Parts: sequence; C-alpha cells; structure tokens
Amino acid sequence: MRIHTARLTAGLLLACAAFVAPAGHAASSSDTTGATASTSAASTLEAEQEAAFKAAKAVQKIGPAEIALRDQAHLHLPAGYVWVPTPAAAQLMRSMGNRTDDTFIGAIFPADDADWMAVVKFVKEGYIKDDDAKDWNADDLLKSLKEGTEAANEERAKRGIPGIEVTGWAQKPLYEAESHRLVWSALSKRKGGTDGNQGVNYNTYALGRDGYLSLNLITNANDLDKYKPDAAKLLAALQYDDGKKYADFNASTDKVAAYGLAALVAGVAVKKLGLFALVLAFFAKFAKLAVVAVGAALWGIAKVFKKKEPAVVATAPVAGDFNGTSTGGSTSGTGGTGNASEPPKPPTA
Repeated sequence: MRIHTARLTAGLLLACAAFVAPAGHAASSSDTTGATASTSAASTLEAEQEAAFKAAKAVQKIGPAEIALRDQAHLHLPAGYVWVPTPAAAQLMRSMGNRTDDTFIGAIFPADDADWMAVVKFVKEGYIKDDDAKDWNADDLLKSLKEGTEAANEERAKRGIPGIEVTGWAQKPLYEAESHRLVWSALSKRKGGTDGNQGVNYNTYALGRDGYLSLNLITNANDLDKYKPDAAKLLAALQYDDGKKYADFNASTDKVAAYGLAALVAGVAVKKLGLFALVLAFFAKFAKLAVVAVGAALWGIAKVFKKKEPAVVATAPVAGDFNGTSTGGSTSGTGGTGNASEPPKPPTA
C-alpha cells in the first residue's frame, strides 16, 4: 500500500536544499538560521506523519472484511484492499496537509503498490431527488464546474494554495437510476501549468434515504483507466442497511435535501472544493513518501525522488459547502486484521 504526498516531501527536500549555498557565496548567519528552521520544520512534519502511520496501522482492516459505515450502510471490503477508519484516517489526512470534516468516514488503499487512494464520506443532507438527471447537459455542467473552481481559487489563494483549473471531463456524469449510483470525473491541473501530468478525482456516489455516500478515488489521469475497475468494485461493495435505502424514503416524515442531483456535480456546492485540492498529489515533483504494508502489519516509509510536475485534483463537494448540518458518528469494522497470511508486496523504489 502506498500513499504519495507532495506537500510533506517537497518540504523535506527544500529543507535539505537550505544547506546548500550558491557557488562562490559563503553561507551567512541568516542562511544558517533558515536552514536550522527548515530542518526543525521537516522533523516536526516527519514526526507527525510517523505518528499518523502508527495510528492507522493499529486500526487497519485487511480485506475481506465487513466495515460498518456509520448507522447507514456496510462496505464489503474485498481482498486486496486496506481500510483505515476515522479518527486515524483523519489524522493521516491532516498529516498530509488535508482538511477533513465530520462527513469523513475513512480511507481505502490498495494492498499492493498501485498509485491510488480512495476516501469515503457520508453526507447526511436528506433525500436527494434525482429527477433532474434526465435534463442534464454535460457541457453546461462542465461550464458550471469550471466557474465554481475559479471562484474557489480566491479561497485557495488566502490559504497559500495555488489555483487550479478544470480542463475537461475524464468521465462525463453518468447516473444509473435503478441502482441510484452516480459517477463523474473532471481533469484538473495547476492553474497556468502544463497538461502533462494532470490529476483526477474519480467521484462515485450511492444515494440513500438520509443523504449520500461518496467514494472518491484519487490518482494520476494517465492511470485512471487502469484503476477504474477498482472504483467500480468498491462502489458495488457499498450496501445500504435495511431502512436506509433510497427506496425506503418516506415523503411524510423524511427530510428532503435542498438541492438536486446536479449539485453533486457542478452546483453551488462545488464552489469551495475544499477537501483534497492540490494537497494530495501523486507522482510528486520532488519526492514520494510511501506508506508500505509489510507483512500486512508493519508500515514503513520510503522516499523516491522524481522530477515530475505535481498533479492536482478537482474534488467533489464537502458537507460544509451545503446549507445544512452533517452529523458524524462512529465507524467500526470487523473481519480482516493486520495479520493476513498473504502479506501485500512492498513497492519497488
């Protein structure tokens, strides 16, 4: 299992670079002070991430396993996948520079060294009517998504995060009315950057009586076709509990969401795009920080230096983007443990 993060590894590399003075220029006291500060910051980040890895290891579930998703559904985690529940998953995300909220349930990783990860959320905003799906126009949705992303760049700038721009569809919105499943994916890149190494967030949703579950797979655009079957397999493994299914909706008692299905793609809610924009990047420009499952019980860290432009990802809405309150809950899982008889293979540097 491997997690790649640009922010931490770039910081570590810059800390090393701080020790190198330009040719013909002796390092000044200010250079030394800066190098010391950089080293200290890098050490703090490394310690934070190591602690997050240990916390994740302690609660990881190796498929096959039954994972309870709040009081709403179950994930029948297949073999070959690893589940990390929150709060350990949230700690891991924060250590990589990502923000989470109370909709975040956990994260899924491949048991091998495939370059992707998936995040699972439940947004309890009420029953989402899907009757607007028949009137969708992909071009209009893409235009709205681009406009919302551009508006969100103002907030990114305040947080010191470079802007991003949506360049097109990797997967046009597709809704299956019978199963109440939605899939869409947009290509994005650093604003003003090249298109050579675009990031992609493959967004999948399962509608239920009280809201929706989202399972979003994050990877590099060049690898999306290779990993789409993983997303489909995991989405199919999500099953709402009796009484929580979309068909269980009671119009006389249940809350109806203030938005329709299109808002999950490119409505007003998408304007903040806050969860994973630009802070989780695969094939990082300077380095990779890998979390490796060894013997399905021990996670190690390996840095692999690369010289590629970091990918960026456009993300689906988070609960705070909507006019409503999301409720959290406990997450539990039973089944697989960290003592699997067939340990995942560690990645090759």
